[in-house]
Amino acid sequence: MAKNHSPRFLDIVNSAKSRVPECTVHDVKSRSDKGEDFILIDVREDHEFSKGRIPGAVHLGKGIIERDIEQLVPDTSTLLILYCGGGFRSALAADNLQTMGYNNVISMDGGFSGWKAAEYEIETE
Repeated sequence: MAKNHSPRFLDIVNSAKSRVPECTVHDVKSRSDKGEDFILIDVREDHEFSKGRIPGAVHLGKGIIERDIEQLVPDTSTLLILYCGGGFRSALAADNLQTMGYNNVISMDGGFSGWKAAEYEIETE
């Protein structure tokens, strides 16, 4: 996944990942299948989200999540699972949410690419 990413970007991603809990796509699928209560947030760009997403995901792009999260989720203890294309942007966004006081935030490692590779259901418009 990291082949097209700059070293400085990877440095900040690795720093965020040292502070943010992560789960796998299989963990998210299992939680969903069990009916666990969490909010799944897609932090990808609008054009990525419109091409396909994990069923039930809410879209709050990385560029606006910090601005809009409190309107969507006022309770900072709500379980939030964030994903992006591969797990880098979601880690950065999760780190920022933790800084804002959200204390139950997880980044899904593997992201939408991993979800599709596992051949799990996706929604499209």
